[in-house]
Amino acid sequence: MSLGCDLSVLEELTSNAKQIQDDVLTKILKANANTEYLSRFLEGSSDKELFKKNVPVVSYEDVKPYIDRVANGEPSDIISGEPITTFNRSSGTSSGNQKIYPTNNIYFENLLFGYALSSVVMSKHVDGYKQGKMMIFRFTHKISPTPCGLPIAPALTSFTKSKYYSTMAKNNTSPYEVALCPDPKQSMYCQLLCGLVHRDEVVSVGTTFPSVLVQIVHFLENYWKELSSNIRSGHVSDWITDLSCRDSVSIILGEPNAELADLIEKECGQESWQGIIKRLWPKTKCIETIVTGTMSQHIPALDYYSNKLPLVSKVYASSEVFYGLNLNPLSKPQHVSYTFLPNMSYFEFIRVDADGEDTSEIVDLVDVTLGYYYEPLVTNYSGLHRCRVGDVLQVTGFYNNTPQFRFVRRNNTVLCVDVEPTTEEDILKALARATVVLESSDFILTGFTCYGDISTVPGHYVFYLEVKAKVNNGTNVLQLDNKVLVECCCIMEESLSSLYRRLRGDEGSIGALEIRVVQQGTFDSLMEFFLSRGSSISQYKTPICIKSTEALKLLEDKVLARFFSDRSPTL
Repeated sequence: MSLGCDLSVLEELTSNAKQIQDDVLTKILKANANTEYLSRFLEGSSDKELFKKNVPVVSYEDVKPYIDRVANGEPSDIISGEPITTFNRSSGTSSGNQKIYPTNNIYFENLLFGYALSSVVMSKHVDGYKQGKMMIFRFTHKISPTPCGLPIAPALTSFTKSKYYSTMAKNNTSPYEVALCPDPKQSMYCQLLCGLVHRDEVVSVGTTFPSVLVQIVHFLENYWKELSSNIRSGHVSDWITDLSCRDSVSIILGEPNAELADLIEKECGQESWQGIIKRLWPKTKCIETIVTGTMSQHIPALDYYSNKLPLVSKVYASSEVFYGLNLNPLSKPQHVSYTFLPNMSYFEFIRVDADGEDTSEIVDLVDVTLGYYYEPLVTNYSGLHRCRVGDVLQVTGFYNNTPQFRFVRRNNTVLCVDVEPTTEEDILKALARATVVLESSDFILTGFTCYGDISTVPGHYVFYLEVKAKVNNGTNVLQLDNKVLVECCCIMEESLSSLYRRLRGDEGSIGALEIRVVQQGTFDSLMEFFLSRGSSISQYKTPICIKSTEALKLLEDKVLARFFSDRSPTL
């Protein structure tokens, strides 16, 4: 697809969504109808109605045996008429299990098109966006071969290392070689160093997911003196041993710059790091990172470090498919909606009720109803047909003839210690109210996860919080206020469902909610734990609920103090 896209392309796509969706399905069925998977249902036909009547709605687990067969060396036409070129590996931090998805060049072409169109939208809303530089942190993960010889890697790694990415990298502060560095620490250091050298040109700062950006700020807290020293001397630290990385960064670093080094030391040496992003990169107009769904837990920390710059969730995409764009990128996180692009894949939607339970209704993209909740079904070019993706979306409006969706949550119960189904959305609402209490006491929340502890009778919810004082007291000792943390426990319980409150109160089958405050840097260590087990730093999302016993042990070893709700929630 051409990168010379403009807003007229968006108008054409969204105005003709029904015809484009029909054409996409026809193209997919003509390519895939004779595959082993689809031929059972279609017998070589590419008829849309026969597809809807005969092809079942499936989950990833239903198609996994076919994907595994291709990965193990059987022909890709088992599932796809288009040649499979790579396998995308999901992060596994949402569901607890990594998944692999077959992919071909159409997926990467769609990514490139989607990101290019999102940049056009950003240029319309953010002054100087095209003229400035982007300090967008990119990381790549090791690519491994499958038994059939095809590469397997996180989607963003495969995309960044592909021929499609180079056109996107031109306006970034860091050279392409830095993003390719296999050592995340060296890469992060060098991307910060390049960003500081280009500080007066930076108009946008970001990462794919906000947990990584928070970690980068923590990394800067530990390394700003060394970064300043490199700029003062014009010499990159000796521990940067990746030669491509070192050589390309040395060119950008150039001659010694004492004035810039002094400025960095002045800003980073202050007691408070509030607004540090805006102070170091003064022309920054926005923070580009996904802050919808569970990612919203990082909004308070990002607001603090950026002086409340706009938080831009540009796109909605996954390892399976690129879905759509945020056409109002400067909207508040709670108001973000994504306009689906009808040329990306064939989309259907299962209507779900407000509790996430399926109804029998399945509709096409253009037939969804305003205000209703749906789970998307994806039929793509690389072997997924009517596959559930596990997200719950709400229709918020239409752009021309194409619907816009708010991301609500993943479609699964996150916590349950009795019979109460507590969802991501429930937890995030409770956390948002607790965050208000913390901020009123001059704390910011920098990390959060939870689990249901059923080792006690009755079972109870445990929330691990990493908090930071807004002003450094000079001792690096966190002064915790028992009254404040107990109130957070109570406020969170008041925010949970009526069933939770009844079981917690009158029936007593759920115990008091507990907050365990952990040491500074705990969530950096949690990220490193998951990275060591195959997750990609570019796609890392802090798990909203911990399922790994090893990860729980890591958290437990870092606990500073424990607090419990001291009253039953009102019914």
